[in-house]
Amino acid sequence: MNVLVVGSGGREHALCWAIASSSLVDKLYCAPGNGGMAAVAYCVDIDTMDFAGIEGLCRSEAIDFVVIGPEAPLVGGLVDHLRAAGINAFGPDRRAAVLEGSKGFTKDFCVRHGIPTARYLRVDAAAAAKAYIDAEGAPIVVKADGLAAGKGVVVANTLAEAHEAVDDMLGGRFGAAGAELVIEERMVGEEASLMALVDGEVALLLAGAQDHKAVGEGDIGPNTGGMGAYSPAPVLGEGESAEVMERIIMPTVAGMAAEGRPFRGLLYAGLMMTAAGPQLIEFNVRFGDPECQAVLPRLRSDIVPALLATCDGQLSHFDLRWRDEACVCVVAAARGYPGAYEQGSVIDNLGPASELPGVTIFHAGTAARNGKIIAAGGRVLGVAALGADIGGARQRAYEAIDVIDWPEGFCRRDIAWRAIARTR
Repeated sequence: MNVLVVGSGGREHALCWAIASSSLVDKLYCAPGNGGMAAVAYCVDIDTMDFAGIEGLCRSEAIDFVVIGPEAPLVGGLVDHLRAAGINAFGPDRRAAVLEGSKGFTKDFCVRHGIPTARYLRVDAAAAAKAYIDAEGAPIVVKADGLAAGKGVVVANTLAEAHEAVDDMLGGRFGAAGAELVIEERMVGEEASLMALVDGEVALLLAGAQDHKAVGEGDIGPNTGGMGAYSPAPVLGEGESAEVMERIIMPTVAGMAAEGRPFRGLLYAGLMMTAAGPQLIEFNVRFGDPECQAVLPRLRSDIVPALLATCDGQLSHFDLRWRDEACVCVVAAARGYPGAYEQGSVIDNLGPASELPGVTIFHAGTAARNGKIIAAGGRVLGVAALGADIGGARQRAYEAIDVIDWPEGFCRRDIAWRAIARTR
């Protein structure tokens, strides 16, 4: 079959990398792709929100199956568009994708279905938001309701920081996505991520992972789209994963079906592992980025049948096999990210770095120009490595990072520090 992956980031490169190895795939396309994906897919310069253009590509290249990576086209209804055109697509439709498209919807949904999550208020006026913040006290979390590329969350340690976040978001920083806010208590615990394939009724868990959202070492500084991830996550053992399945994943699957929004696709639960058990921070309706880059290298099974089974409602007859090795993915970003950063710098020595044992380099924000790979985004590379354990995988990932010649980039040097600390 011919397969199209929609997207241009590290997550989509990892998906292309996994899909390309399937015996079911004849030709693999990516739209629009990036500077590193050409090694595994035919890249076509079509924007992820150009639904008519994507449909046209599917018809001209006889695409049998479309896998949608980013959240914006999912929330915008690309799956609905393609299915109406008779094209099979992996991902939730618009009505189900609201789980990521509106944080307020998800919080209310959790209340309706008894899913554990933080206490909160939905609000669209600054005065009411600030009054609630003053009554609750700091630290407190301020979130833009809609899609904000992973940057619409402020964990405010003071009332002044929280008020500033309210003014910033309601003042238009994120456009319509910030027209409404969710103000919620700051939960205490360790964050983790659990992803599941969901076919409307059945959920199949993937390997657990833990990411690092803050830009600075020690998990300090502003949030980013993710500076690194690792799998497995020691905080998510078999017991904890079973509890997340029972208290969060399955009630969500059942609740969405009961509300006429059956979920078919990849459901990502961002979790806080608290003293009272796991609580939901947020849902995403697609593979996590960079968690995807840390999880897929551990997958022994062919991913394509699993994706097809998800679309066809056949997950009850399906299982996945995983490698025993751990995987650590370190993100290399342009200096200045998540603030202002320059583009166009040349990245050298990617070939030698990728030839190190167990190492795979996923391109996120790159472009190919005159035979060179250049930086074309904030998060630019995801350097993933397999190892016998988290420590060994991390060592290999940083060995590869040190081979890459890119003075204009930076990375955190402490990815997986929580897992390493548990072994000491």
